Amino acid sequence: MLIGVPKEVKEQEDRVAITPAGVDAFVRAGHKVYIETQAGVGSGFSDLDFEREGAKILKTARDIYNIAELIIKVKEPILMELDLMREHQIVFTYLHLAPNPALTRALLEKKVIGIAYETVQQDNGMLPLLYPTSEVAGRMAVQVGAHLLEKTQGGRGMLLCGMPGVEPARVAVIGGGTVGANAIKMAIGMGAQVTVLDINIPRLAYLDDLFGGRIVTLMSNPFNIARVVEQADLVIGAVLIPGGKAPKLVTEEMVWGMRPGTVIMDVAIDQGGIVETIDHTTTHENPTFVRHGVTHYAVANMPGAVPRTSTFALTNATLPYALRIAELGAEKAMSGDCALRRGLNVYQGSLTNRLVAEEQGLRYTPDADLF
Repeated sequence: MLIGVPKEVKEQEDRVAITPAGVDAFVRAGHKVYIETQAGVGSGFSDLDFEREGAKILKTARDIYNIAELIIKVKEPILMELDLMREHQIVFTYLHLAPNPALTRALLEKKVIGIAYETVQQDNGMLPLLYPTSEVAGRMAVQVGAHLLEKTQGGRGMLLCGMPGVEPARVAVIGGGTVGANAIKMAIGMGAQVTVLDINIPRLAYLDDLFGGRIVTLMSNPFNIARVVEQADLVIGAVLIPGGKAPKLVTEEMVWGMRPGTVIMDVAIDQGGIVETIDHTTTHENPTFVRHGVTHYAVANMPGAVPRTSTFALTNATLPYALRIAELGAEKAMSGDCALRRGLNVYQGSLTNRLVAEEQGLRYTPDADLF
């Protein structure tokens, strides 16, 4: 199969969808890999690094899209990329369609086969291609949040861990999944007081056991969220509905009740976000805005700030699936792998993700009806 890896064009996105080791794996399997020039520079890979392993470097994204049967990316396509796509082309990347009706319709019109990293799901509920970036984002949320609490950044002027005789900061983590667990790990490691809220009692029990009783666990409901958010210095939104839009759990009234200089990190923003006062995404260049005296952070590609770490973490997970698609073709690969099949969001003009269809009022077509 002809594999194409374009340079990411989302603002300040320096990750790349393949490493030299990945090129080597494809070439050894008999496939051809084409990479847009300079695609790997942000992650520390030169064109020569890829060429040494057998990749061919092409000058433009158009060259890549014109030749490739399988496009491997990191972030969801933007308009300039959509214009380059061809009917029946396989696009393997994060898509995050639920909060983006325009992208959904464009992919349907292009009649591509869109397989989304974030909805590849194993039978046990594990999201293997979302897991590595969720780990990065969860850890970064605390690292960045601690920085934003500094007075010079507009924060309350607090050290997350406090000092002997001085109370540490209070961190509220809404959602106890992969993002939440990694945020908790960082926050308690830095000495903060941590409360986690989730609707899954067994998950709360697991987190309580994992962290040895060093956290407070609460059932997630409007009453508890309001109480914990009001007391928090740092709130981390870590809720995920695989393939679906995130629910608005932190209302504007709750934000009004927070103290000036406190911080909200909405890691769920790439799926619409859980905070009512966040009505747009931000960028690494301008990551925050202040509303009701509270600093809001809403960067949709947080792992892009640490591209080398993130590229290795993501490609370690995606490569086996990409190799399977290249070896068997999209349909056979998905037919033999239920997890990969759940990743299918659009197929040659049909929308195959039920949650996206319900959210956007579009027709849902089960993939079983298509192949």
